[in-house]
Amino acid sequence: MLTEIELLSRNINQLRPVIEKGIDKAEQQRHLTMEVSQAMAQAGLYRIAVPESLHGGEAHPIDQIKTIETVSEIHGSSGWNLMIGIEVMGILAAFYERAIIEPLYSNPGLIISGSVNPLGKAEKVSGGYRISGQWPFASGIHNAQYFWCQSIVHENDKPQKDEKGYVFCESLIPADQLGIIDTWNVSGMRGSGSHDVRVERVFVPDNFICRMQTQTPTASGPLYQMPVYSRLAYNKVGVATGIAMNAITSFVELATQKKPRGSANLLRDRVEAQNAVADAQRILGSARSYVFEQVTDLWNTVEKGEVPTDRQKALLQLACSGAANETVKAVEKLVSAAGVNANFVANPLERCMRDILVVRQHIMVSPQHNPAVGRVLLGMKSGSVLF
Repeated sequence: MLTEIELLSRNINQLRPVIEKGIDKAEQQRHLTMEVSQAMAQAGLYRIAVPESLHGGEAHPIDQIKTIETVSEIHGSSGWNLMIGIEVMGILAAFYERAIIEPLYSNPGLIISGSVNPLGKAEKVSGGYRISGQWPFASGIHNAQYFWCQSIVHENDKPQKDEKGYVFCESLIPADQLGIIDTWNVSGMRGSGSHDVRVERVFVPDNFICRMQTQTPTASGPLYQMPVYSRLAYNKVGVATGIAMNAITSFVELATQKKPRGSANLLRDRVEAQNAVADAQRILGSARSYVFEQVTDLWNTVEKGEVPTDRQKALLQLACSGAANETVKAVEKLVSAAGVNANFVANPLERCMRDILVVRQHIMVSPQHNPAVGRVLLGMKSGSVLF
């Protein structure tokens, strides 16, 4: 009998022609086609981190990474949108009451975009909040039915604070109550549709508000005891490693067919090509394995009902940021060895290079966290809100 992850992999392979067909259109219009996003939704891919009680996969983090990786190997932007949907749908489903969220999740085509970034204003009113604000990088918003966003709570027009600082809340807003602002004019991850979203005084009832940073998850499995910021880091890795896998495959195909100018031999006969593909494979494998090692360590801790230490969370962050950085190096080696062919839009290496750079730029896997990790390893406070 096939495992759930094997079934998902088979579903993705069946979706490959649909995803591949939508690549050029997504790159042109700067967001995924509805055909691709709905194909992934109907295959259950967005739901793999949703609680089983809501008919989700409640998958182990490594299985989540591998699923995102498989789609990202086909198309980076499709993998990126899937990753965002998996995170948002998995996390918010664990913080709302089942009676509220179950009717939404009964729709097999449900897609939710989101931004865990407190750029909104949540003004307390009778029965709920008035939400206003503008959030950048709302990946997948063109294909989503809802947007989940974070705001600073206000009462009587004053921001609320507690002992930790500003008080945040998250709101679930129907897509027809927001505006999409065309801001995603970029090269890398061009097809991800990561435009700005604007909301003007939209009323959100109390039962569609949650407080992720202080609220106890309503879901009880080990996945929902994993630190939220760790979950927002490790799935980014699947996008990076999937793109790097695509780059290696594309380079091998090129090297076994191309004869460099002025040479009677194939590119694969050159030592620099042999070194490049070997180095890229080593870098990818090492980065991936270290992430899996640290994810497993954290998982084993929460599965026993224990609270992860700052050191554990810091090492997972180090592994995730390191993987995003190292996979860039792997693709750079391949692009360099490929020669001028890698500059042409028709060559997959061109898109791999510009897409993978964007993964490393995301705040959750940025190299900027390395000093904080170092402080923890040296017995100091991290100074970071992440761990």
